Amino acid sequence: MAEMKTADIRAMSADQMDDAVLNLKKERFNLRFQRATGQLENTSRLREARRDIARIKTIAAQKRDAKK
Repeated sequence: MAEMKTADIRAMSADQMDDAVLNLKKERFNLRFQRATGQLENTSRLREARRDIARIKTIAAQKRDAKK
């Protein structure tokens, strides 16, 4: 999975964002195991996944605040 763009994230619904965060957390978990066992080839993907999660959560919070 490539880095998510903010425009793509803003187009998502709240449920889609929740699903995306859940999938990224699962991916990050698997990547950490691969790193621990020496099987991880693309080490930068861990950083990308972490930042994607933060990006989605930030945009979700902005949308929630805009509704108030």
